Amino acid sequence: MINPKHHKIVFAFFMSLLMSCIMSFVISVFNVGFVDNIIHVWLKAWAFAFIVAFPTITMVAPIVHKLVSLVLKEESNDT
Repeated sequence: MINPKHHKIVFAFFMSLLMSCIMSFVISVFNVGFVDNIIHVWLKAWAFAFIVAFPTITMVAPIVHKLVSLVLKEESNDT
């Protein structure tokens, strides 16, 4: 297994893999419909989308974590 210290990069890999898969399929079907070669169109789009998504998620994730921290209210330990 992979060492837990690599959590952020492994998270970015799987997030980009799944999101690029889903989004490229949806956008491909939206743009060309369920044509005979939709799998080929989708896989080509997915490959390109993943190449863009992985480094993007790696760079954007820390910013998103900070934004989430700003938006979420800390719970107080008052009883």
